[in-house]
Amino acid sequence: MNHLFSEELLLTNRTGSYFYHTYAKHLPIIDYHCHLVAREIYENEEFEDLGEMWLAHDHYKWRAMRTFGIDEFYITGGAGYYEKYLKFAEILPRLIGNPVYIWCALELKRYFDIEEPLGPDNAEEIYKKTKELIKGRHMTPRWCMERSKVEIVSTTEDPVDTLDYHIRMKRDPAIKTRILTAFRPDQAFYCEWSSFSNYMGKLSQAAEQEITSFSSMMSALEQRLSFFAEFGTRVSDNGMADITWCDYTMEEVEAAFDKALQQKELSTKEINQYQSAFVIEMAKLYKKYGFVMQLHIGTYLDANQKKVKEIGQSTGFDCVDDTTSVRSVGAILNRLTEMDELPKTILYPLHASQVESFAILAAGFCDGTVKGKVQLGAPWWFNDQSYGIERQFYAAGNLYPVSLSVGMLTDSRSFLSYPRHELYRRVLCSYLGELVERGEYFSDEIYIKEMIESICYKNVREYFGW
Repeated sequence: MNHLFSEELLLTNRTGSYFYHTYAKHLPIIDYHCHLVAREIYENEEFEDLGEMWLAHDHYKWRAMRTFGIDEFYITGGAGYYEKYLKFAEILPRLIGNPVYIWCALELKRYFDIEEPLGPDNAEEIYKKTKELIKGRHMTPRWCMERSKVEIVSTTEDPVDTLDYHIRMKRDPAIKTRILTAFRPDQAFYCEWSSFSNYMGKLSQAAEQEITSFSSMMSALEQRLSFFAEFGTRVSDNGMADITWCDYTMEEVEAAFDKALQQKELSTKEINQYQSAFVIEMAKLYKKYGFVMQLHIGTYLDANQKKVKEIGQSTGFDCVDDTTSVRSVGAILNRLTEMDELPKTILYPLHASQVESFAILAAGFCDGTVKGKVQLGAPWWFNDQSYGIERQFYAAGNLYPVSLSVGMLTDSRSFLSYPRHELYRRVLCSYLGELVERGEYFSDEIYIKEMIESICYKNVREYFGW
C-alpha cells in the first residue's frame, strides 16, 4: 500500500486526470454559501493549533467522534483542543469511506504539506509540526483563504444583523478576499417556533418600525433586505426544513401571524398557509431587489432533542427528511411564475432520492430570460462527498445540463474546508473523462475546457452578478 497522499486522488481515468491538471486545478474559488463567522475573519487571529482549526466548529467531525463512543467532553465539551485533537486522531484511520478522512488528508496536504495519514501513532509528531507551521506562517482565517486562492466568500446572516464586521472588512484594503453575505430570514419563516414572538421584537428594533401584522413584518423584512442590498448582497438563503404548499387568503395569513405573535398554538393548516405566503412574499422581494433565491429543502432539524437541549442547535443532531414534496415546491414556483415574480432560484434537495425529481422540476421553470434561471444546487451537507457529487452528476446530468451549474460550495464553518472545492473538481473531471473515454462525448476539447472553467468558476460570477 502507498501510505502517502496521491495527486491522482479520485481521478479514475487518464482523460479526467488530464482535464483536472490542465483546466481545473488552478482556478480560483468562489465560495458562495458558507457559515463562517464574520467577526473571526475581521479579527484574523492566529489559530491556536490544528485541534482548533479542525474541531472548533465542525459538526461532521463531531458526529463521527460520537459514533465511536467518545465522551462529549472531548467533542464540544471543556477539554482543550490538544486533547480533542488526540481523540480525533484515534478514530481517523477507521473512517474509511467517510468524507472526513479525505477532507483531512487534503487539508494536511494543502495547508501543511503533510502527505502521510494521521493516526494515533503519529498524532503527537503531526501536532508539533502543524503547531510550528501555524506560528511560522502566521496562519489565520485570511491566510487560509489566500492560500486557497479564494476570491469571494459569502457568509450567511440573519436580517437583524448590523453587518458591522462586513462593513469594516469592505473598507479594509488589506483584506484580499471579497467578503459578502447572504440574507437568511429563517427565524421569520418558522412561525411555530417558540422564539418567533421574541424574534419579531428584534426585527422590529432592527428595522426601526413596529410589527403588529404579517404585512408590517414583510415591510420590516424589506427594509432589512434593502440594507443588505446596499451593502452589496445579491443572494438569499432560505432553509425550508419542511413546507407543504397550502392555498391561503391574506386574512388567513394575518390571523395565523397574530396567533404566532401571541405565542398561541397553530394548527398544521395555519402553519402551512403562513409559510406558503411567506415564501411567496419573500420571493417577490428577491425579484424586486435582484437577489438569487436559494431554497434548502428537506432537513430534519434537531432529531435528537435531548442532546440539542444539552449542547445546542447545529451541533450534529440534524438529519435528512423527505416530507417536503416536489409538488409543494413546484406549486411555489408555479405561483411565482403566474405572477411574473419568479427570481433566479437554486434548489438544494437534501434527500438523495429527490435529486432527479428536483432537477426535472428546475428545468420546467427555466425561460428565455437567463441561463439556468431555476437550477439544481450543489450536493450539500450529507451529499457533499465524492459519492454524492458523482451520483448527482450521473443522475441529474441526464435531466439538467451540468454545464450550467454554479459549482461547489463549502456550507462550512471551518476555514480549512476549501479543499472541498478541489474534491468537487476532481470528481467533475473524472466524470467528464469517463464520458469521453466511453465515446459519449466527442466534440472539440475547447468545449470541455470552457465547461470546466464555467462550472468551477465563471458561472457563479455571472449568475450572482459578481
